[in-house]
Amino acid sequence: MTVTHTNRRGKIYYLHQGTTKAGNPKCFFALRDEGNLVDTVPPGYEIYENPNAQVFLRTIRPKIITDEEVAIVNAGMEQHCRLERFIIDVKKNAIIIYTPDQDVDLLADTLDFLPGTKSTRVKAVMETVLSYSPMLQFVLTDKKQRLFEAWRYCFLGSIDDWIAISNPQELPKLVKTYVKHLGEESFFELY
Repeated sequence: MTVTHTNRRGKIYYLHQGTTKAGNPKCFFALRDEGNLVDTVPPGYEIYENPNAQVFLRTIRPKIITDEEVAIVNAGMEQHCRLERFIIDVKKNAIIIYTPDQDVDLLADTLDFLPGTKSTRVKAVMETVLSYSPMLQFVLTDKKQRLFEAWRYCFLGSIDDWIAISNPQELPKLVKTYVKHLGEESFFELY
């Protein structure tokens, strides 16, 4: 049975095997269902879907961030943030919160006047094409005490990079303090 993965947008990706320029074997995901398809994920690899629904085969990485810590961020987003749509991803020692680049509610309300369109249907279609950008991350700085720093993405033309906005603290306190600013003008005042 060919290895497949259906991403959050409903597209089916198929695992293929090819070769590198040096002639070494490599595996990759593609949307086409023909070619040299693979029946099993190679040992030491895992399927990874990034926040913008692209599917990759990547090496299994050591787990630095715990599932409990990710759950703390997710619960904090649901409790303290007004955003309905967000994606949480883990990269190395950071828990990253991605938010949509588009305002689905505004677009649905804008198109609501057209005959035959319903806000809920527009929202459902928009969900399949949303793109996400990283906005806030919690970086593990002390593995023993499990202390994190909050960083936000800065969009000043000369910076366009992550900037630290806190000192090392316990994760629940940081989450409660900072996630409420996502989707708000106050986010851009965090330094």
